[in-house]
Amino acid sequence: MIVITLTKVPRSLRGDLTKWCQELQTGVYVGNVNAKVRDALWQRVKDNIGRGEATMVYNTNNELGYQFRTTRSDKKVIDYDGIPLLMTLTEAPIKRKLGFSKAYKRHQAAVYGRRQRNRQQKNYQQTKEFVVVDVETTGLDFEKDEIISICAVKNVGGHQEEFYRLIRIKQSIPDKISQLTGISNELLAEHGESLKSVLAALKDFIGSLAVISYNASFDRHFLQQACDEVECLRLDNDFIDLMRAVKQHDLFLDNYQLPTVLQKYKIENKRPHNALADARAEYQLAIKLIKIGALSF
Repeated sequence: MIVITLTKVPRSLRGDLTKWCQELQTGVYVGNVNAKVRDALWQRVKDNIGRGEATMVYNTNNELGYQFRTTRSDKKVIDYDGIPLLMTLTEAPIKRKLGFSKAYKRHQAAVYGRRQRNRQQKNYQQTKEFVVVDVETTGLDFEKDEIISICAVKNVGGHQEEFYRLIRIKQSIPDKISQLTGISNELLAEHGESLKSVLAALKDFIGSLAVISYNASFDRHFLQQACDEVECLRLDNDFIDLMRAVKQHDLFLDNYQLPTVLQKYKIENKRPHNALADARAEYQLAIKLIKIGALSF
């Protein structure tokens, strides 16, 4: 059993001690730990005490059954034939060197580090340019199914720009796909554009930027197939897969479906399977992965 008394110490030290001891009243802590933990706690107290004072009493095998330690400069623990005594010093207490505690210095270093990282991340986001692309299709087979909408969100100079188009198709949208995406045959007939014009506009929007997508092979195959269909040059941009980056960084997720990953990174997507909403969510995911160093290109 140990008893620790503190006076005029940093709040962080008080809070730290409550991990191992109970604070019975202000500055008085009682706990039951082994000798190794006890010595480590005392060292922790001395390192983080600042300008305050501390005394520890603990049970041991001597005449009194207990021993004590103190940081007080006007007292000294002495051993008198195996009995610990606390002697009051007649000389004036040694003036404690003014300055900040180690805990305060560590706190300030942490704050400075966070500010530096935030500043670097902000600058990085402003200079790192990329575009997130998401497509909605009538099915999963890029050789048979068609693209019904394309959305792209790009980061240029730290600013977010968006591209969204609906595409007229030859076949009818399956009911399941229409319910999932919210895109109907009537909507495409009224607002859809030709595949060739949409691809041309998309290429202008993307330029030479790196293309980021979740499960990038799906979007890439559909886009390349669409380019072949209208006999235009394929996109030769670098395609970067967000799913791959997440798998490398988070090894123990239940699954790597986009909703699961967005929940893990606390990103809200109110309209799943809507190309614009998905692209916006993937854009946020890309930014977060870049911040933590999980995505680079």
